[in-house]
Amino acid sequence: MKELFEYREKLLDRFAEAAREFCAACESVGSPFVVPAGEWTAHQMASHVRDVNSVIYGGRIRRTLNEATPEFKRFDADQWMAEHYQREEPLEKILSEFSASVNEMLDLLKTMSAEGWSRLSRHETLGGELTLQSWVERSLAHIEEHLQTLKKAEKP
Repeated sequence: MKELFEYREKLLDRFAEAAREFCAACESVGSPFVVPAGEWTAHQMASHVRDVNSVIYGGRIRRTLNEATPEFKRFDADQWMAEHYQREEPLEKILSEFSASVNEMLDLLKTMSAEGWSRLSRHETLGGELTLQSWVERSLAHIEEHLQTLKKAEKP
């Protein structure tokens, strides 16, 4: 059990660190509207990561904690972007909201009981038996995926 507590502590530490690294990478891009290697722009990625962290993974984490075995629908990132992306939204605002969302989630997770981490949910395509911990891991993996894209774009 000690190893599980240590893993979760490291998971939350890495979550916070990845969020800071992602914000720094977005801020260090020369122009947030240049498309790196056929991907979204840094501005689009920042908006996407903020929204997915807050609305999708954050929502799944909160619902899994508060509901008995909630079921989640598949998320279409392209459709979400088409409906919600705002090019005129300042990058600083997006990153500030992302950081606030991450900090709020970390505060919730740091005070959660061991049983809370194991609460179950279902997903229409991923199936059942998905723990709250798995949603935290997926949220971190999502941030890191886009962080790596930004880092690759920085290399000449």
